[in-house]
This record gives sequence, C-alpha cells and structure tokens, in this order.
Amino acid sequence: MAKEVGVSATTVLDTWREEGLKPPRTRGFKYSTDVIGLYLHPPEGALVLCVDEKRQIQALDRTQPLLPMKPGQVERRTHDCVRHGTVTLLAAFDIATGTVTGRTYSRHRHEEFLRFLKVIAARYPRFEIHLVLDNYRTHKHPVVRAWLAENPRFHLHFTPTSASWMNQVETWFSILHRKAIQRGVLRSVRALIVTIQQFIAQWDETKHPFSWVKTPNEVLP
Repeated sequence: MAKEVGVSATTVLDTWREEGLKPPRTRGFKYSTDVIGLYLHPPEGALVLCVDEKRQIQALDRTQPLLPMKPGQVERRTHDCVRHGTVTLLAAFDIATGTVTGRTYSRHRHEEFLRFLKVIAARYPRFEIHLVLDNYRTHKHPVVRAWLAENPRFHLHFTPTSASWMNQVETWFSILHRKAIQRGVLRSVRALIVTIQQFIAQWDETKHPFSWVKTPNEVLP
C-alpha cells in the first residue's frame, strides 16, 4: 500500500493505528441456512430435535474426601482423581419445549446411534421429525441410512464442520457438565449413569427452550 500511494510504510502503519484499522486481520466463519431456518421457522406440525453424543464422560472419584467450605475457607479437593470408567450419553433436545430425551451407552458406534433413533421414534410416534446433527461418521453409516430410508418421517440436517455451537444440545451438555458432573464424586460408572438420569428427570420438571438470537444476517458472511 505504501508503494501504491507513494508514502512510507511507517505512515501507512500510523494511519491504520489512528483509524483503528487492521487490514491483515482475518477470521473464519461457518454457516448453515438449513439449520438456522429450522430454528427461526420450524416446519408447522413437525418436531425439531438437536441430537448429539457426549462421548467418554468420566466417572471420577477423589483420592481423598472433599473438605467442605467453612467460614473463611473455600471447599478443598485433591488435584488427583481415581478413574472408574466412562459412558457415552446420546441426547435429543426439543427446541420448542426444552424436553430432553437421553440414553447412556458404553460405546458410541453406529449401532448405539441407531438404537437411539428408535428410542426417539417410539417417544414421538406421530410426528415428522427433523434432527440437527454434526457430521460424525456414525450419523451417516450405511446401516443408519438404510433405516432412515425405511422411516421417511425422519429428516437429517447437518451443521457445518467445526460448528458445534450451532447445535443447541451442546448448550444443554454444558449445563449438565457444570451442574451435575464437574463437582461430582462418582465412584462407579453406575453412579455416573444414575447422576445423568436424575439430572435429565429434574431438568424436564422445569424445562425450557433456548432462544436462538443469531439472525441470518449476523451468521451469513
């Protein structure tokens, strides 16, 4: 630019700085008119569910008991943990009501995903169902595709790669982690599963949807 306008590079840099300009700066973006359209204008009479796996949730115990907080002292815990195994949670978040359908599995293959689709089908037998998912390979497995072909009321909508923030169930996973798992003392996989099940039951008693606040103009480049 300095060569083009006939001034020194220092003058160009000083001008950029004074005007708050940063031409070399870039940022990435991801968008999906499909998913955004579902959130803003869901099909009439249909159900929109955000679905994903929260993989390898760990059942963590502490090597020493927690020391509860007391006046002038925060809660104290050991930094090291005892690992008792993991579990995978598949969950479907209803964007209209906030209702969560969840099942835990020991693995996260296409077999488990197909079993979960059948759980959804049984829970909502009379709806056209639109699922928002990421591009994880189990969601596109030939066996899954064959089942979907036999169940045409299911419609899949994939978020862009590396755009998990667009899937509303990820927000719910974050709440689950903060409120039920992060501070937990879980001495077995069974205890972890019970904790997850209890949280889902409690959530559904006071459930609420999340408000999608990004307009297409804010998301699209």
